[in-house]
Amino acid sequence: MTKIQETTLEVDLSAITHNLNFLRTKIKSSTKLLAVVKAYAYGSDVQQVALHLQHLNVDYFAVAYTDEGIALRKAGITKPILVLHPLPIHFAEIITYKLEPSLYSFQVLKLFLKASENEKGYPVHLKFNTGLNRLGFASEDVSEILKHFSSNKNVQIASLFSHLGASEDLNEKEFTLQQIHTFKNVAEQFLNTLDYQPMLHILNTSGILNYADVAQFDMVRSGIGLYGFGNDPQYNTHFKPVVSLKSVISQIHEIRPNESIGYNKGHVATTAMKTATIPLGHADGIGRQYGKGKGFLTVNGKRCPIVGNVCMDMLMIDVTGVDCQEGDEVTVFGKNPTASEFAKTAGTISYELITAISQRVRRKVVS
Repeated sequence: MTKIQETTLEVDLSAITHNLNFLRTKIKSSTKLLAVVKAYAYGSDVQQVALHLQHLNVDYFAVAYTDEGIALRKAGITKPILVLHPLPIHFAEIITYKLEPSLYSFQVLKLFLKASENEKGYPVHLKFNTGLNRLGFASEDVSEILKHFSSNKNVQIASLFSHLGASEDLNEKEFTLQQIHTFKNVAEQFLNTLDYQPMLHILNTSGILNYADVAQFDMVRSGIGLYGFGNDPQYNTHFKPVVSLKSVISQIHEIRPNESIGYNKGHVATTAMKTATIPLGHADGIGRQYGKGKGFLTVNGKRCPIVGNVCMDMLMIDVTGVDCQEGDEVTVFGKNPTASEFAKTAGTISYELITAISQRVRRKVVS
């Protein structure tokens, strides 16, 4: 493999294939699979990842916002695209680009019905709040919602869905099963009233792994699982991390006792030490919370703690006793350590870490 010469996020498409195939072993062949590619495909390369997933025949895509869906259309994605958090200001664009909005409140529903006055059977998705208390209609809203669809042929409900709040935590199994029960009751009211059958879906990645036997319905959704994380050590071994963040040593310094390193004298040497400066900082997604010895980078197989404060464009690591030189490759996270391991040093999670990697960091797609 070509040696890294600048800070680079490698995106492994073969790992995407592996993760998708593993998830498919957990569901029936008839169950559709929706790939969540919001936030630049969880910080990777949304165009290449989405095109690869389309080639692998996923059934649906989901993004958070309208602009993300438009970018997918312009990249050549022809599969249905669900916009999870559409805003009314973008409804005209949603229709122009044949995106499918999640309608989660009566205000949003009424405004989209008005925007789609010239359409016929335009697909929409109804989001129900079953316990996450973030977005969604209440279960008590069903009869009122149905009134809007009984006489309106401009739109058609493509799916009913909800989102699990603790599916990765088996200590909260009762809470999750209650969410599923609430959703089933909501769905039953629609299925008993409509003259067609919308798809039903509630399972996210952890839901697929833990609740596919009770709530698989017509479709499942996966985000973090596609990118290599199962939210549980027992499942992580079945996934392959998709992204690896690497950089290089720009300069090596010999530090004398009592000399300081970085802004605000973030580290003061008590003995002689050697540091390496890396072209990577909080503007690239590695925040100040990883500084002062919490986070580490790997140089030639050795874990080297970050010393001092992380700067905007640089950070320094302690390479005392490590055989290295300027230009050597440095690993931030990837297969070892994983993004989960690295994120844990600062008390956060893989989601936050990988989605925060700046778009100024070079992406390199490998397969």
